[in-house]
Amino acid sequence: MHDYTTADLDQQTRTMLDFVAKLTSEPSAMKETDVVELRAVGFSDENILSIVLVTCLYNFMTRLADGLGVEFPERGQEAVKRWLQPPARDQEWLFAPKSAD
Repeated sequence: MHDYTTADLDQQTRTMLDFVAKLTSEPSAMKETDVVELRAVGFSDENILSIVLVTCLYNFMTRLADGLGVEFPERGQEAVKRWLQPPARDQEWLFAPKSAD
């Protein structure tokens, strides 16, 4: 959940997460070439639309919670693990402790 760049990921997943990170941190920097890169690793236009919509929804909900001062309890991470299905739940990097940087 903290740093996908250190995880052992396939090229398609890494490209998608790079796209998502850029859309989240630098939305005005997005270009058509970013979408072309997703297509180049096998995502359809329907997939790309879903990636963008999920990213936007996640960012909206995060900002809403942050704006209202909502804090996620530590026990919530265990609930997320129970909710997730394999293979996501089996990704060690997803639940690694957040680094101190």
